[in-house]
Amino acid sequence: MLDTCREVITPEGVPLQLPAAGPVPRALAWLIDLMVRFGVLALMSPLLAAIDGLGQGLYLGLMFLMFWAYPIVLEVWLGQTLGKKALGLRVVARDGAPLGWMAAIVRNLLRTVDMLPFGYALGLITCLYDPYGRRLGDLVAGTLVVHLPPRVAIAPARTDAVLAPPVPLQPGEQMAVIAFAERAPALSSARQQELGDIASALSGARGQNGVLRLYAMANWLLGRR
Repeated sequence: MLDTCREVITPEGVPLQLPAAGPVPRALAWLIDLMVRFGVLALMSPLLAAIDGLGQGLYLGLMFLMFWAYPIVLEVWLGQTLGKKALGLRVVARDGAPLGWMAAIVRNLLRTVDMLPFGYALGLITCLYDPYGRRLGDLVAGTLVVHLPPRVAIAPARTDAVLAPPVPLQPGEQMAVIAFAERAPALSSARQQELGDIASALSGARGQNGVLRLYAMANWLLGRR
């Protein structure tokens, strides 16, 4: 099993599902980051070579920044390197909190151990045996690489139509219809329809038509007529 979920209970008692990333997406993200590093070095190399001795020192400094500072700084500031961003991954603490400086430094310094004896062999073995796909650096630093949830497009379901409810509504029922009309635009289309179907006996329709009819009833209840 390459990908699984780690459940974390927050101090408020809310369970969080962290979809841990396995070795395959992590390896692809690492390859993208490697290409970014070599791309920057290849771009800057001719420019720095023209400065003779100073350029050589600057090149070594740039190499250090690209191979060590690059992942640490981006993982702390953004939670992800460019490679992880391309693959929809993010580094978090074991409890789902944002990554701190010490944890980022430890997990990246231990890459030298994960690379042993060659080609990230030790890191791959650790990922395969760990239920959450963590390499040795993650285990020591207390970090986890997770998949970011996909962004759901919000369907614009508002309407200017006005429709009187087919039956008189109690104050609590009126408030429920109005609350649905106010909050539903922030939900996905599927979730809107799921909630709208609960009131299908009132709207007389299901799916998107039912949602639009509830919006129209909310307009009527709010006096938009």
